[in-house]
Amino acid sequence: MKISFTRQDKTPVKAGGVGLFIEDINYAIDGGLYAEMLENRNFEAKEVSGKWDNYAVKPDGGYAWEAYPAGASTQMKIKTDRPLFPENPHYMRFTAAAGEGMKNRAYDGIYLRRGAEYKISFWMRAYDYRGKALAGVFKDGVPLFKKKFKARPDGKWHHYTCRFKCKVEAERADFVFELLGAGMVHLDCFSMMPCDAIFGVFRRDLAELMKDLKPGFLRFPGGCVVEGNGLENRYLWKESVGQKERRRQNWNRWAVERAGDSEELRCPFPHYGQTLGIGFYEYFRLAEYLGAKPLPVLSVGIACQYMSTEFVPLGDPALETYIQDALDLVEFANGGPETMWGKLRADLGHPAPFGLEYLALGNEQWVAKPVQKDTNMPASNEFYKRFELFEERIHAVYPAIKIVGTAGPSFGTESYRSAWDWTREKLRENANFVYCTDEHFYVTPQWLYDHANVYDGYPRGPLVYVGEFAAHVNIPGKTLFKTPAANCWESALAEAAFMTGMERNSDVVVMRSYAPLLGRLGYTQWSPNLIWFDGKAAYGSANYHVQKLYSLYTGDFALKTAADMPHIYASATERDGFTFVKVANATEETVDAEVEADYDFGSLTRIICLTGGALDYNTPEEPDKIVPQEIAPTAPRAVRLSPRSFYVLVFRK
Repeated sequence: MKISFTRQDKTPVKAGGVGLFIEDINYAIDGGLYAEMLENRNFEAKEVSGKWDNYAVKPDGGYAWEAYPAGASTQMKIKTDRPLFPENPHYMRFTAAAGEGMKNRAYDGIYLRRGAEYKISFWMRAYDYRGKALAGVFKDGVPLFKKKFKARPDGKWHHYTCRFKCKVEAERADFVFELLGAGMVHLDCFSMMPCDAIFGVFRRDLAELMKDLKPGFLRFPGGCVVEGNGLENRYLWKESVGQKERRRQNWNRWAVERAGDSEELRCPFPHYGQTLGIGFYEYFRLAEYLGAKPLPVLSVGIACQYMSTEFVPLGDPALETYIQDALDLVEFANGGPETMWGKLRADLGHPAPFGLEYLALGNEQWVAKPVQKDTNMPASNEFYKRFELFEERIHAVYPAIKIVGTAGPSFGTESYRSAWDWTREKLRENANFVYCTDEHFYVTPQWLYDHANVYDGYPRGPLVYVGEFAAHVNIPGKTLFKTPAANCWESALAEAAFMTGMERNSDVVVMRSYAPLLGRLGYTQWSPNLIWFDGKAAYGSANYHVQKLYSLYTGDFALKTAADMPHIYASATERDGFTFVKVANATEETVDAEVEADYDFGSLTRIICLTGGALDYNTPEEPDKIVPQEIAPTAPRAVRLSPRSFYVLVFRK
């Protein structure tokens, strides 16, 4: 078979078009990228359950803490009078006999690396206790590290810290706090962090896996968490900056989820929360570390439409808060130190602007007519009109900001077509209305194969951002959802095939990002996920390696490319004398392929191959089961394609 391409009608490829989308799902932030090792460190946990528009949020500040050793007579009572900080008012009144304490659940327990350094800190207030306290890490009752602290019985909060270097490796150990004498103290804001965390914030192995993808942009912080299950628990960026102890903890939208087709919402992780240890300032810094452009997403006053009918009516003065939040965010990112929000950024340690170019308004929103519980509510959320209002107000002050719109959560539906009709009409009136429109694809592998050419026929002009996509494998009798098995080779190969179409049509699809990005083993609400991890280690899925190959081996121009055999998918780009040809062989056959073009594009210098069994996937025990392999070229313009495989062919003139 032949793979052919031509320079005729070549199209520019947007630099950095392959990016990352991070959402606080699957314990991606707390318990994940945020390097904090303790769970419910500040006693602000909430237990959440409920139904649509009716969520029960119950304070459960003692969650993740229990007496140590087992059977100890400690008393742990959550209090709110005279708190450390009013934004997070809960703290613990801890009473114990000498030598008794409490331990933290710490997700799956504390993992310590030999030779690594860690920092422990906490706040304590004592009135008449004059003894000492102890904090440390224990394994099966044996201390791996312990440090004594002298209480100050003056009725004031005091901050205590220490560092230690671990001499042994340990898994599922306990973080322990004890009183060495009988008495009572108040406690708040415990922390245990690895000292090698990037910027003292980001878990190093996860951040490095993300950086290795060479992303062109970083979309944050979601996703559905931006919208909230209701407007009350939407993501408020202004509460995510400043002193970490004073960032008001929020419960996570993914603490509840749909149970089948019913309205009943339940989750194995009802305490899933957001401490905001990673907030908007940290997200901007993460983008800098990754070498990516920041793409924040903000609410337009509509709660998650899968979980709520709540929205701020278009004429409600409360909507002004949402608009002002958007304007203030641009000032926070780009304003000089003489501006209010630019000064805050400078005071946090970043005098230079972050150089914000993109801003997404809303996530998966569409015009809807919700079931009315209040006859005074409007009959529609009027999404289009409110988006137009946001766009007008933002561009009046910041005309250079590239606004990202949305086509809703599903492809080809009535709401999808309506969104695109509206977008195209507005672009005809105002070419600066949106830079691109966000599309999402959570579909089967076969759907991706069948639609690999879908962008060939897209109207030229309006630009597309494929902000969330992944292949969901459905095998009768087997449950892959919410496990690493969902990232089997079949899903990754289908994504590779679909991405050839996105790459060929780089004049339409200017940005793309896989979703979700991170999943903690045993703590997932969604699969597949690009990167899997636990407290000990992290690894990339087969899908991760597909994304990486697209990010690393894409040129400056996309070439018109075709394969003359069914179920072979190809694209080609060129840069500075190199031509990168990507080929997905979705057949069960070995295929001998010849590569040709209407110009001299040189000879084959590198062959990079990904392949595996359809249901093979990477695991903690076999993290490299499916990884790219180098193959030596045997001919200048020909290659043998293995069954069910994905190749990057590098030609050099």
